[in-house]
Amino acid sequence: MNDEPLAPATQGVTVTLLATVDLGPEIEGMAGRQLRMRVVSIQPGGVFGPTHSHVDRPGIVYILHGTITDHRNGVARDYGPGVGWPEDRNTTHWLENRGTIAAVEISVDIVRQP
Repeated sequence: MNDEPLAPATQGVTVTLLATVDLGPEIEGMAGRQLRMRVVSIQPGGVFGPTHSHVDRPGIVYILHGTITDHRNGVARDYGPGVGWPEDRNTTHWLENRGTIAAVEISVDIVRQP
């Protein structure tokens, strides 16, 4: 048992799609997948939830501004500007902004094409 709170639903989050690349023509075996880059802004008190996994959706995050708290495995860890983290198949987490200014990240991941 841990003291980690349950993740509320997403609130105070804006996601802007910057670019995508269809990976099928680029890499053999990647048909139906795309490389995606987004800017995710989380306002103070905002949550990027609920708890979600990255099975079949690996990614990397880089913080541009503010501080994001990443909740995984019962541990809350703060990340600030210039820091990032990987999101691999073992990642199950949710994010929040406990700070007083907007937190902004660049998120790059591989997803199934819509």
